[in-house]
Amino acid sequence: MNAKFKVVLAIVIFAGGWIMGSSNNVAPVITSSMDGASYSGGFQSDDSIRAVPKRSAQGNIHLVNPGDSIQAAVEAAQPGDTIRVMPGTYSETVYIDKDDIHLVGVIQQGERATMDGLGKLNDAILYSGNNVVIENFRITKYKGNGIMGQAGNNFEIRNNVIIDTGIYGIFPQLGTNGLVEHNVVSGIEDAAIYIGMSDNIHVAHNEVFDNVAGIEIENSRHAVVENNIAYNNTGGILAFVTPGLPIKTTEDVIIRNNFVLDNNTANFGAPGSIVSGIPAGTGILIMAADDVIIEGNIISGNKTAGIIVNDHSFATTITMDVESDPNSDRTMILDNVMLNNGYDTIPEVTAVALTELHTGLVDIVHVGPSNGSCIINRHRYRAVGIGNYGECDFTNTDSTESYLLAGGAQPRVIHPSERGEIAYLGVCTGCHSYTGRLIGPSVQVIQAMYAGNPEGLVEYINAPVKKRDNFPEMPAQNYLDAETQMAVANYMLALEK
Repeated sequence: MNAKFKVVLAIVIFAGGWIMGSSNNVAPVITSSMDGASYSGGFQSDDSIRAVPKRSAQGNIHLVNPGDSIQAAVEAAQPGDTIRVMPGTYSETVYIDKDDIHLVGVIQQGERATMDGLGKLNDAILYSGNNVVIENFRITKYKGNGIMGQAGNNFEIRNNVIIDTGIYGIFPQLGTNGLVEHNVVSGIEDAAIYIGMSDNIHVAHNEVFDNVAGIEIENSRHAVVENNIAYNNTGGILAFVTPGLPIKTTEDVIIRNNFVLDNNTANFGAPGSIVSGIPAGTGILIMAADDVIIEGNIISGNKTAGIIVNDHSFATTITMDVESDPNSDRTMILDNVMLNNGYDTIPEVTAVALTELHTGLVDIVHVGPSNGSCIINRHRYRAVGIGNYGECDFTNTDSTESYLLAGGAQPRVIHPSERGEIAYLGVCTGCHSYTGRLIGPSVQVIQAMYAGNPEGLVEYINAPVKKRDNFPEMPAQNYLDAETQMAVANYMLALEK
């Protein structure tokens, strides 16, 4: 045997032994999610905010038949009343500015009360009252929102079918203690279910499909998202921080026991908006959110990645905010079933993967700094960027049933001096951040356009005119009374970051 052949053979034998040894010398750490400690962090309720029951009274029933006005019934109702809307078609916008109103569509032999915006009306149902319940409607062909909450606490939105209602399907904004369950939402150009700047929220048993984003938890805290099915969206379930909003954090979110499947729909969000940057094929996206737990989900067939955890620098449509921490800290990944994710990923993920010599499918990718993140059973996943993740010291979240407040939150009472601020937080910040683009132009741009002219801004609020081809048309806010319109105009024009 010549010397050259001996050297080659030795190298082959060594390499084969190294490969076999590296794959067999260390048994993976296998952790059972059925045993061990349950999560003990997260929201801890304070009895001082649990004293008020969710409904203060049980009142009269108002019946609405086809041809009648739902809004007229709302205006006639008193706190504690129930409005029952019979099957039929209703083309109107309903605004609920009273507490303790239960608006329910009656379902008979499968037929629902249908609110049809005819492709002309902006919003179907808006509420600013506390303790409002909305259920059993079919809502379609509005240009702005299906159901939007504007600073009302203790809300319940359930069992609605919402199709093609423009920017958002279900959009509670600036609310505390809310339940969104058993809804079916599709065809939305931003988020089917969008929880904005809210606390103590439970999102469960919903079906969201054919949207840009299925479920979003944005600048919100203490939320449980469970038992939903999100499929054929651009992105399935998201928890993130939008810079430039008054509330700067998203934290303490449990995403568990959801089906997140085949979210590969081409992104049809408004160009330049934050959601327009979501890559098609995103299962779960965590961006600049802290203390997020991902547990027990079935995540399959998402072509970019099953789970993406990133900071603001990875998002090309984000305008940075020095007051917002751009990193995702304390991401906690427990047992999930992940199949066939990342099979046709984007160049940015490929580049990150190659830094670890990873090729092929991608279940999990983390981009950017992270403190205190952890994972169990990491050997199950095709993952990149999680080298600094520790081993979680808990295996499940069984001890956390919900973050809802058993007795309800204190109803929000708006003092006249707060009218402009609350309207800005509860209405305007859904589409306008202070810096950068959310849906519409930033507050800074609006201030430059209307400096010293609140009357001009009020005129635009009442009857918006489309000014930019690459921005969606703004829904008229003419349901707000004149005093509130002037108050919010003055507040926005005087606002400083």
